[in-house]
Amino acid sequence: MCLGIPGKVVSLDLVEQWAVVESFGVRQKIGIELIDEEITPGDYLMVHAGYAIGKIERQDAQVTLGLWEEILDAD
Repeated sequence: MCLGIPGKVVSLDLVEQWAVVESFGVRQKIGIELIDEEITPGDYLMVHAGYAIGKIERQDAQVTLGLWEEILDAD
């Protein structure tokens, strides 16, 4: 099973094939080689193990982030 976390694209380097994404206030540099679609700052990417595995809609990202918050708060 793969657990991905949505990240909002903050910056891009299309030549080197990486993006900086932000989730829960944390920024991370990730590989974007697996994404065939055009990516621009403000887009949301599903991130797993340091790589974007898909581009997702903003609404879907917000729902998923909300679910992650519920999981993290349930202790």
